[in-house]
Amino acid sequence: MPCSDTNEVSICYWGFSYFVPHYLRLGHTTIMFVVYVIRSHVNQQLYVGFTEDFKERLKTHNDGRVISTKAYRPWEPIFLECYIDKGDALRRELYLKTTSGKRALRLMLRETLES
Repeated sequence: MPCSDTNEVSICYWGFSYFVPHYLRLGHTTIMFVVYVIRSHVNQQLYVGFTEDFKERLKTHNDGRVISTKAYRPWEPIFLECYIDKGDALRRELYLKTTSGKRALRLMLRETLES
């Protein structure tokens, strides 16, 4: 969903909109933990990661400052999940890196991965 400055119930982050529950919009700063999947333009390889600042983290991947992704630049985001609890986000990241998690990702993103 494209971002909009007038949308009162979502936050805009790196071109994506996220629903923010009412109790988080009561004047408090919202910290979002992001689990992301990026895809290499070079060989279509997927990389799963976790961050508190997705925009900056994607920049580090594309600037070549991450050893494991440096050789496969540039990277594009294809999947993001936001969490308000860091433990939940880290648990999800670990799951997506397992064989079952990779299988689930390929099933969920089959149309995206075919394009």
